[in-house]
Amino acid sequence: MTRTLKIAIAGAAGRMGRQLIRCGHQAGHHILGGSEAPGSAYLHQDLGTLADLPEIGITTTADIGQAAHSAEVWIDFTTPQATLSALKQLPDLGVHTAIIGTTGFTPDEEYDVEQAAEKLTVLRAGNFSLGINLLESLVKQAAERLGQDWDIEILETHHRHKQDAPSGTALMLADAAAAERGDTLDKLGAAPYFGPNAPRHPGQIGFAVRRSGGVIGEHEVSFASERESISLSHTAMDRSVFAHGAIKAAEWADQQGPGLYTLSDMLGLA
Repeated sequence: MTRTLKIAIAGAAGRMGRQLIRCGHQAGHHILGGSEAPGSAYLHQDLGTLADLPEIGITTTADIGQAAHSAEVWIDFTTPQATLSALKQLPDLGVHTAIIGTTGFTPDEEYDVEQAAEKLTVLRAGNFSLGINLLESLVKQAAERLGQDWDIEILETHHRHKQDAPSGTALMLADAAAAERGDTLDKLGAAPYFGPNAPRHPGQIGFAVRRSGGVIGEHEVSFASERESISLSHTAMDRSVFAHGAIKAAEWADQQGPGLYTLSDMLGLA
């Protein structure tokens, strides 16, 4: 049985932050704090009001210690720098679980996340959609079973405000395909096709990126040989799908010990 969690949310005034407040509240959990970047126009605003709920008497703050005070779970969909700063502080604040949806980490920053998981229960995902994680499982199966002569291309589309490219989800899918091909994305990932000398090399995994309007998230992984092709795709139609997934992840991670987990672990797909 799921117990009531005490949750603090990073970037509480952002689009995802507001969804997380709403979904956490609707799931019966206590939202005890929310952070915002220093200088944000949304500092000192009531968390309930931000999420179109009744006021709850708790306002946003730039102080992580204040935002995480009395919380058990920290949910963070912000930036690598902000996320890593929080992860360093959380154990001393009494927080035992971190749900991380931040993308765009460098290899050194990835190592820092792993180090944080020695003291915290960290569940990290490039995408908290159930459908995307099922898609990742299907991509693994296709990459394993289809021959090396099948080209792999990934197309992703997001809203115009997204900062990193390719998306964390696209990289997650590519990592899965590369691993099943017995190599790493660092070796198999192809640079963008551009210019007079930009051929496709056998075995590489290609990316195409679109940034357009208010698109929430679209991902397509295609496998093509000289004779046929297969496309596996997913479309997010409502941003709340990610927030619901993150709250479910918090409920599951609360029952685990320190370590680094993925949504695939939660769903039994790993």
